[in-house]
Amino acid sequence: MSAVEQQQAEPSPSSNSSSSFEVVEADTANNYEAVVPHWFYCKVIDSRERWIPFSQQDSEKLEEAHNSRKDDEQLVVPTEGGRYDVHLKKRLRCAMYWEEEVSEVRRCTWFYKGDKDNKYIPYSESFSEELEETYMIAITLDEWKKRLESPTREIIILHNPKLMVHYHPVTTSDDWGSTPTEQGRPRTVKRGVENISADIPCGEPLQIDHLVFVVHGIGPACDIRFRSIVQCVNDFRNVSLSMLQAHFKKAQEQQQIGRVEFLPVNWHSPLHSTGVDVDLERITLPSINRLRHFINDTILDVFFYNSSTYCQTIVDTVASEMNRLYRLFLQRNPDFKGGVSIAGHSLGSLILFDLLTNQKDSSEDEDDNKEGSQMGAYGQGDIGGVKEILKKLELSEYYSVFEKERMDTQALALCTEKDLKDMGIPLGPRTKILHYVRTKDETQVSANYPQLIYKPDIFFAFGSPIGMFLTVRGVKRIDPNYSLPTCKGFFNIFHPFDPVAYRIEPMIIPDLEFEPMLLPHHKGRKRMHLELKEGLTRMGMDLKNNLLGSLRIAWQSFTRSPLLAVEAAATEKEAETSLEKQPVHSDMKPEEPAAIGKEDTPPINVGMLNGGHRIDYVLQEKPIESFNEYLFALQGHLCYWESEDTVLLILKEIYQTQGITLDQPLQ
Repeated sequence: MSAVEQQQAEPSPSSNSSSSFEVVEADTANNYEAVVPHWFYCKVIDSRERWIPFSQQDSEKLEEAHNSRKDDEQLVVPTEGGRYDVHLKKRLRCAMYWEEEVSEVRRCTWFYKGDKDNKYIPYSESFSEELEETYMIAITLDEWKKRLESPTREIIILHNPKLMVHYHPVTTSDDWGSTPTEQGRPRTVKRGVENISADIPCGEPLQIDHLVFVVHGIGPACDIRFRSIVQCVNDFRNVSLSMLQAHFKKAQEQQQIGRVEFLPVNWHSPLHSTGVDVDLERITLPSINRLRHFINDTILDVFFYNSSTYCQTIVDTVASEMNRLYRLFLQRNPDFKGGVSIAGHSLGSLILFDLLTNQKDSSEDEDDNKEGSQMGAYGQGDIGGVKEILKKLELSEYYSVFEKERMDTQALALCTEKDLKDMGIPLGPRTKILHYVRTKDETQVSANYPQLIYKPDIFFAFGSPIGMFLTVRGVKRIDPNYSLPTCKGFFNIFHPFDPVAYRIEPMIIPDLEFEPMLLPHHKGRKRMHLELKEGLTRMGMDLKNNLLGSLRIAWQSFTRSPLLAVEAAATEKEAETSLEKQPVHSDMKPEEPAAIGKEDTPPINVGMLNGGHRIDYVLQEKPIESFNEYLFALQGHLCYWESEDTVLLILKEIYQTQGITLDQPLQ
């Protein structure tokens, strides 16, 4: 600094001693540093525009592409784990796996606070450059009170680096026309994303270890907030990322794992675009309009699935959509070597179960179980295929004929009398077979189930009515040796108050009463209120047994003749010894929490539907939910999307197939 400048910077004699600090601060402020941009996209939420920041990882990727290839008109940058593409030149963000309106993308440096909430809104890129240039001049020359007018004729004033405000345009008219004035409530202006307290995620691991397709249930909304399947699966994916960091940290640090990708499968929109809504509208009564519209849009999906016409539409849509998504995913992730699993919520789990029971195992060495695994529409009684049907009709001697012709239950359903005659089946057996097929057609919806182009590793069902639908279809028991033809894992997960959920294991072992497995809390313990409830139950049983023992001794003292003190003491000791030998849980009901989740004492064989492992898993209700089961019934059916316990079970089972376990086993 020159002597003149130094003299100008010195404080006047009247200034206090702290002014020397202000000089240093002002001198430091003159060093201009360019603002660091961050990329945002605009999304409409609750009918209002929200500017959401890209992750730090994606923003840096976009900035690098912006700086290195500015002239590339076709430059596309994958973001958000490859689920969205950003067309950089057009500044548009497009969903790749599902239909969604394109979002505007903006390279943001300057922001102002919105008038209706505390969310900051970025200025346009061109006006942000103008603001940055003005700021640079002001801070370099230390000349403030800069006044700018935005393209929308709003006034921005830069008072100093810490105070910059934005005024709404309030026009005043005179003989020379209307001009904007600095009136109204000022709004805060901020420079740089680091000054607006934005919640910016770090980003997702690049490596994808496993792919999970998620199929929704009835209606277009999937949770209590009426959000779509895409939004709910986004939550599910975010929870999985946090669970990976919390419970697979060691494997992440050793770079053994990346993440699991979850993709939504939507069948409701294609079903209701067939014109059925128009037909329903014509016959719907005008009263209680909202309730009737809700029923038409949601509950009727169950009836559609039980209709032969619309059932075919639904299964075709689900299978073709999952196949399309799988091909597209492989195209966008050519290095992917992981497995695939599927998950279904509510009716979506039933659709997947029906699809899986009708898949064909392509392996050459098919055993009798795989040959008879085509349950389809004719899996009445015990689940089985053509072999079981012929056995039921006492026509087992003709099974070799059907086996030679490679007939399954679907082919049998399409057989005519001429077909059976050409196969050499006599008139009597032909009549019995055709009568059986016609009878089942009258009571059971049949469909031509498409084949998936991959074999799922595991099938997860959330809040599933599979057990109820199988029972209504006449399936009284599932053969313990039965397994899904192409999927060896099956988990039935439900909330204890979910009114739509039903168990599966009692259909495999109908003669044994036992509780479902209790899902561990993701923090590694049973919820406190359940532990308290279990402790009180145990205490109550102890008190009950002690009281009974005391009453027994008292009764004996009244009914027996007077005994010597020694004999009385011996009698009391015998009573106490008898009480100790009595099992504590003798009067405990099966539904007591202490009985839940005991898989090892004694071991329960639940068949091969889940490879010999337990199938039914129940979540732990929250403390507030235990006060009123009915009040939280609906929430119980819609809770799975944000359930850490559900997500952790899925991650545990998926990574277990790769030999990777949790950092610490959950109790």
